[in-house]
Amino acid sequence: MKLMTNRVRAYAWGSRTAIAELLGEPVPSVHPQAELWIGAHPGDPSVIDSDNGPISLVEHISADSATALGGVAAEFGDRLPFLLKVLAAAEPLSLQAHPSATQAKSGFAQEEAAGVEINSPMRNYKDASHKPELICALTEFHALCGFRDPATSVRLLQELASPEFDRYLTLLAGQPDEQGTRALFSSIITMPPAALMPVLDSVLAACVERVRAGSEYSVEYRTALELGERYPGDPGVLASLLMNRVTLQPGQALYLGAGNLHAYLSGTGIEIMANSDNVLRGGLTPKHVDVPELMRVLDFAVGDVPVIDPVPAGPGRWCYPTPAAEFELCRLEPTTAGPDAAIPLDHPGPRVLLVVQGTATLTDPGGDTLQVPRGRSAWIGAAESGVSVSGECLAFLATDGLTN
Repeated sequence: MKLMTNRVRAYAWGSRTAIAELLGEPVPSVHPQAELWIGAHPGDPSVIDSDNGPISLVEHISADSATALGGVAAEFGDRLPFLLKVLAAAEPLSLQAHPSATQAKSGFAQEEAAGVEINSPMRNYKDASHKPELICALTEFHALCGFRDPATSVRLLQELASPEFDRYLTLLAGQPDEQGTRALFSSIITMPPAALMPVLDSVLAACVERVRAGSEYSVEYRTALELGERYPGDPGVLASLLMNRVTLQPGQALYLGAGNLHAYLSGTGIEIMANSDNVLRGGLTPKHVDVPELMRVLDFAVGDVPVIDPVPAGPGRWCYPTPAAEFELCRLEPTTAGPDAAIPLDHPGPRVLLVVQGTATLTDPGGDTLQVPRGRSAWIGAAESGVSVSGECLAFLATDGLTN
């Protein structure tokens, strides 16, 4: 059991309050704080105390992977298969999707062979891993996620009555299914600027009128207007009108598999994912957008995206089921099981505990304890059995998903 020191990433869309408050630092922060990385990603690994002083978690695992990872290494090699984050979005993130495992291996190999520098802004694949992910809301959390049912999208877009856009809308209205969605999205995302601007101006003006009229789609129209203000002239603004607009309440989650087009709009959440940094962007960003590669990885399945509510998994423990072998996330509230309750953290693989409220006490079979206050996290290696957590706290436990 070891306390971890974690790295904050400062992106323009980040919050100046959420992560700073969690860490007990001055508010507002000097720079926007977007993500707190907790794990062993080479880009920003956590640091733990060892017998020889502070050491990165990557180095700690490499020094004795059998003790650190146990049987997980047989499936994923000598690397922690998951990355845990606190994500704090004050502004929308880019419209993006992540590749499948096969697509990631192929794309990474091609860019390596082509000699694209790993840190090049033109690089799509930073590693050879896929990146399924789960976002669990700590506050009310807003997102665009997956393509909406085409019949609903047709009604929403027809209501705008935009002559400039209607000729594109026929692609979906005439074929209200996955293929029609692909055709319309492809037309939007590849629209040249000279053609895009009059369409975008017409659609946004219509959105204003429909919001004033109290349309049933006012939330979707408002979202397009807000994105249009932040990203003028970006085709992702139009693409947002094809997507599910989702609001998560605290404790609810979304699972995003390969090819799911999504954009987080605002809110703070706990994010867990396969240990990868592969992102294919589709808009709402000044960064590199590779449309052909994005189209290759996108999943155009349509319909509502299921919101995941946690499933009870023992006293004081609730887990978020996903098909991902790399990770599982569970929420822990020991005192709900009794004032002096201790929740066992038995698991054959590595574990990371993050505390977001109160202070957690970790206890090993020998009676040794480790205090983990709010905003801090602890590393528990695979060889450490019999560890339990107690205390008046709210914590999240990250493990691999192989044996759950």
